[in-house]
Parts: sequence; C-alpha cells; structure tokens
Amino acid sequence: MMRNLRAAAIASVIAVVASTSVLAQTTGTIPPSEPPYQASPSSSPTTANQYSPNEIIDAGHRFFGGVSRGLAEIVEKAVSQWGLPNGYILGEEASGAFIGGLRYGDGTLYTRNAGDVRVFWQGPSLGFDYGADGARTMMLVYNLPQTGAIFNRFGGIDGSAYLVGGFGMTALTGNHMVVVPIRAGIGLRLGANLGWVKFTDSPTWNPF
Repeated sequence: MMRNLRAAAIASVIAVVASTSVLAQTTGTIPPSEPPYQASPSSSPTTANQYSPNEIIDAGHRFFGGVSRGLAEIVEKAVSQWGLPNGYILGEEASGAFIGGLRYGDGTLYTRNAGDVRVFWQGPSLGFDYGADGARTMMLVYNLPQTGAIFNRFGGIDGSAYLVGGFGMTALTGNHMVVVPIRAGIGLRLGANLGWVKFTDSPTWNPF
C-alpha cells in the first residue's frame, strides 16, 4: 500500500516537472513580433509624406521645360546627401550681386497631404558671385513638420555647391529643416555667397 502511494507521488512530481519544462520551451520560442509591429506604423507616415526622386524629376521637367539630364543628376545628388524631401517649392527668383546684393522670389510650396501654400522669400546675398539672374527655382524641403514651419529664416552656404548641365544646387538650414534650392536661368551664380533666405506668407521688400 505504502509502496503504491510512494510510486503515485513520484509519478505526480515527474508529470509536474515535465509540464513545466514543456511550457518553458513553448514560451521561449514565441517570436518578438510586438516591437516590429509597433515600429512599422511610425515609419509609414514619414515614407507616405515623402517624394521619390522620379516624382521630383518629373515635376522639375514640367516646371523648367523639357527633359534635362542635368536636373536628374542634381536631384540624385541631393537625395544622396539629404534623402527624400517631404515638400518642394516651385517659383521664380530675381537677384543681383556684386560683393553684396538682394534676392526676392515667390512660388508655391507643395506637400503630399498637407496642402499647397503660396510662399515668398527675400534675403541678402553676400560673397564672391557676380552678375544678375532671373531664374526659375525649385527648392527641395526636408523635415518639414507642417506647412507653416516654412515661414522662417534659413542660412548656410548659399552658392552653387554643385553645378551640372545648366543647373546649380545649394543648401540652407534652419530649425532642423533643410532647404535645397535648385536654380536654372540667366547667369547661374558662381562661388559661395554666404547669406540667408527668409520665407514669408506675403510679399515684402524688407529682407530682414
């Protein structure tokens, strides 16, 4: 009798240990699916808000007129340095400088899902460039949190940092955003003209 009870107790202990081991093994094989599932929605809006290089090139071709290999190379250069923009501006700019000068322009800021906004820009241009230009200008905008954030001052090396096929690319920064003007027109500016550009929601002759 005692022998039977002892055998039954031992069998129960073995059964509990075995079930615990199986449960532990089963729990350890569950893949960590929750973090990837949570990470994908956070990256989707950023991708959805951005423009691909082909979209930017197509818009530029329609804006500048004709198909230009130089524009494609400029856009590829910008994408390689700053990634994909989440907005772009198409407009016209007039400025002249010899040692110093002024720049004025107006255009439209395009975004994928936040609407289009009319913008104006002004600013001094100081440096080693020369001559006057009246140019159609395309600006790629990076890290734009909302359309109203464009109405700010952006500074940097605003010269023809990269020239190819009649197009010039420069860069401006401000408030964690990057604006990359791509210019084509009469007399592309040469050299590194240190200055800044201020965007406003209405035209003004005051660059400050």
